[in-house]
Amino acid sequence: MSSPFISPDAIRSLFCSALSSMYRTEVPLYGDLVQLVDEVNAEAIAKHDGFEGEELKREMEENRLKVERHGAIRVGKPSELHTLRRLFALMAMHPVNYYDLSIAGLPVHATAFRPITPDSLTINPFRVFTSLLREDLIEDSRVREITRERLAQREIFQRETVELITKAESQGGLTEAEAKELVRFAMETFRWQSDALVEKDVYDELKDAHSLVADIVAFKGPHINHLTPRTLDIDAVQARMPEKHIESKHVIEGPPNRQCPILLRQTSFQAVQEPIYFPDPRVADGKVVGFHRARFGEIEQRGVALTPAGLELYQRLMADAERELAAVAKELAGRPVDNATRQGVLQKHFQAFPDTWEELRARQLAYFRYVRSTRATRRPSMLEGTSQPIDTLIDQGIIRVEPIVYEDFLPASAAGIFHSNLGDLKNLTIRQGGPEKEAFEAALGAKVMDGNALYQAQQLESMTGMLESMRSNVRANVGKGGVQSVF
Repeated sequence: MSSPFISPDAIRSLFCSALSSMYRTEVPLYGDLVQLVDEVNAEAIAKHDGFEGEELKREMEENRLKVERHGAIRVGKPSELHTLRRLFALMAMHPVNYYDLSIAGLPVHATAFRPITPDSLTINPFRVFTSLLREDLIEDSRVREITRERLAQREIFQRETVELITKAESQGGLTEAEAKELVRFAMETFRWQSDALVEKDVYDELKDAHSLVADIVAFKGPHINHLTPRTLDIDAVQARMPEKHIESKHVIEGPPNRQCPILLRQTSFQAVQEPIYFPDPRVADGKVVGFHRARFGEIEQRGVALTPAGLELYQRLMADAERELAAVAKELAGRPVDNATRQGVLQKHFQAFPDTWEELRARQLAYFRYVRSTRATRRPSMLEGTSQPIDTLIDQGIIRVEPIVYEDFLPASAAGIFHSNLGDLKNLTIRQGGPEKEAFEAALGAKVMDGNALYQAQQLESMTGMLESMRSNVRANVGKGGVQSVF
């Protein structure tokens, strides 16, 4: 008997589509950005057929790039994070990795809700980077008290949203009609609300403590603060944003441009200034106007996921490059290092990072999926004598390897994007913190998953699945008087 419920993957697609349409309406510049990314991707595909390997070809066929997005949301209370976790669970989006952003002077810690299986990622790899305010990092006791008081007054979820979440948990899913209702009501949580929760003087006080505190506490809801399409050539997008009258971030975050992309590169357009209305009983209409900057558009280019050894090498080379860039910045006497200079320094240091798929795999620096080649599938005789090492089977064209896409985030890059869109961050009253993973998981109501373990499992499962299918093929041909050799 077929299930009456719509799949979690389908709910996620509905949600992602609705969010993208809403954000395009609220921030028209985001629509211009998506159009530019689509143009650059089409040119990259035409120019570099398969330059990211078979994985790219499959993504083109399945149109993954057209729907791929990640968003970001910031919440203030543990209860808000807990309900978000329940909401995203209905979409097969799970908390992966713990990110401590206090190391970059940001009073938040975070996780990313995302799909975790290859099939779900292929259908729609939507992710939401979700930050929770850390009140303990606000030094000013008055600001901490204002934060607690004002956050206690707000409820960011519609009553219908919570009722549908509870219903789905009790009955094991949602019908298509119920899922559409869930998405409709949930949009109200992510929507921009121009009416502030606090008075103008309180907003100014929160902002003096930290722009992020004002963004999280001063509003009736945690508006989505950016959406991010994926590009195949972030350098081209960065260079062409001015042509579209889009003011870009001055540098690209993450590793340099490479033949074999690794991890994640990111850039953005600068946050737009938007009017907000503060309650004020002293004026005729009860409101005074002000302005807030927080919402922006981001672009990302994703590469292969790295193993612990690959990450260690990456972090060491990035640290070396950042030290040199700090020296360059000192010589510039406060002027920012431009993108060309930054990329040149990174390119120099990353010459020590292998840049072929073969060497990345041989040195176990990156994760790969193992697939039986189409040639071996069409010609079973190629499987004869396949009780050989994996490397030999790859050299013979029996097995094909594909890079596993990095689906997660880099704390330093996230902090760089946040900082570039928060305005003046001088004289902040934020104390130094450290990781508080246990407190975060307590608020979440669940453990965060280990992204590295997911990549490792995906690689192992692809290898064992591929070998088992080859064994089955060999056994079938033996029965027909064909191949005489088995594993």
